[in-house]
Amino acid sequence: MFRLPFLFMATGMAAFAVFHAIGLAMWARWPAAPARTPDGWFYAHLFVLGWATMIATGAMYQLLRVILQKEYTNRRLGYVQYAVFVAGLAALLAGFALGDVGWIASGAAAAWCGVVLFAVNVGSALVRARRWEPVTLGAAAAVGYLVLTGALGLAMGADFAFGFWPQGHERLFRAHVWLGSVGWFGVLITAFSFKLLPMFHLSHAKTAKLEYAVFALWNAAALVGAAAFLAGSPRAGVGVALVVLASAAVVYNVYVSIVRRHRHKRSPGAGITAAVCASRALGAVAVGACAWFWFVPERAGAETAVLAATWAYLGGWVGTNVLGYFSKILPFLWWTHKYGPRVGRERVPTMAELLPDREYAGWLAVSAAAVGVLAVLLGVGVPTAAAWAGMFWSAASLGYAWRLALVLKR
Repeated sequence: MFRLPFLFMATGMAAFAVFHAIGLAMWARWPAAPARTPDGWFYAHLFVLGWATMIATGAMYQLLRVILQKEYTNRRLGYVQYAVFVAGLAALLAGFALGDVGWIASGAAAAWCGVVLFAVNVGSALVRARRWEPVTLGAAAAVGYLVLTGALGLAMGADFAFGFWPQGHERLFRAHVWLGSVGWFGVLITAFSFKLLPMFHLSHAKTAKLEYAVFALWNAAALVGAAAFLAGSPRAGVGVALVVLASAAVVYNVYVSIVRRHRHKRSPGAGITAAVCASRALGAVAVGACAWFWFVPERAGAETAVLAATWAYLGGWVGTNVLGYFSKILPFLWWTHKYGPRVGRERVPTMAELLPDREYAGWLAVSAAAVGVLAVLLGVGVPTAAAWAGMFWSAASLGYAWRLALVLKR
C-alpha cells in the first residue's frame, strides 16, 4: 500500500514546490491579489487542492490502515481516483490560467468526480470497519465536507455560466470557502491529531471527552458558518460561527496541553512541535477575530481583514500542520518501504537518522514566522512589505521541501 499514499504525497509536494516557485518568480504579488480573478483562483486552487488536499488524501489512505489495523480501502479505486482528480485539477488550473470557461467547467467536474470516488472508497472502509470514535467520525465528516465544498464550487460555476441565482453567487462563494477551510481541513487535522499527537508524544492521557467536545464544536462551527453564509451572511449567524470556532480552538488547545503534560517523550520532533505551536497561535487568533468581529463590526468585513485571516488560517495553521505531520509520515513510509524487509539481516539507518530535526526546525520556524508576518502586513494594508514576507515564506518553504526530498536518497 506504499505506492498509493506516496503517489498522492509526491504529487502534492510537487504542487507545493510549483506554488512557491511561482511566488518567487512573481516577487510574491499573489497574496495581495484580488481573490475574484482567474489569477486568484489559480493560486488558491493550486495551494488548496494541488498541495494540501493531495497530501491530506495520501495521509488518509495511509493512516486509515494504522487506525483500523486492516486494509479496507480499494487500491484500484484509489489509483482511478488519483488519475481522475489529477486530470481534473490540471484542466481546472489550465482553465484559470488561460481564462477558458470550457476548461474550467470540465476540470471542475472531473476533480469533483475524483473527490466523490475518494469519498466512496474511504466511506466504504469506515463502514466496514465499524469503529466509530472521534478519529473515524472526524475522518468521515471531513470527507463529507470535501464533497460539499466541491459541490458548492460546481454550483458557483454553473451560476456563473447560466446565471440561475445571481443574487446567491456571493453566498455560494463564502460557504464554499468556509466549508473547505473549517470543515474539510479543520475537522480532518483535529481528528487525526487525536491519533498522532499521543502517539508521537508517547502520551497515555485520558482525553476521550475532550476529543468528542472538539469534534462537536468544530463541526458545529462548520455547519453554522455555512448556513449563515448561504442565508445571506446575517451578522448574528456569522458571529455565532466565529464564537463556536474560537471555542473549538480553545478546547483543542486544552486537549493538546493535557497530551503534552502526560508525555513520556521529551521531544516529539520538530514537525510535531511546529504543529503544536501553530495550534496555540490559532487559538489566540480565533479569540482575537471574535473580539474584532463583535466590537469593531464596521471593519471586520474589510477585504484586508478577511485576506489576512485567510492566509493566517490556511498558510499558518493548516500549512504548518500539514508540513509538520508530513515530516513524520514521509520518512516512515520510505523507511518501511525500503528498509523494513532488511531489518535483522543488515545494518539499516534508524528513523532518527532520516530526520535531521535541527534542519527541519530551522526551515519550519522561518516558514511559520514569514507567513505570520505576511498575514499581519496584509491586515494592516502594506502590500509591498507583505510581498517581501511572501518571498521569505516561499524561499523557506522550498528549502523545507528540498530537505524532505533528500530523505528519498537515503
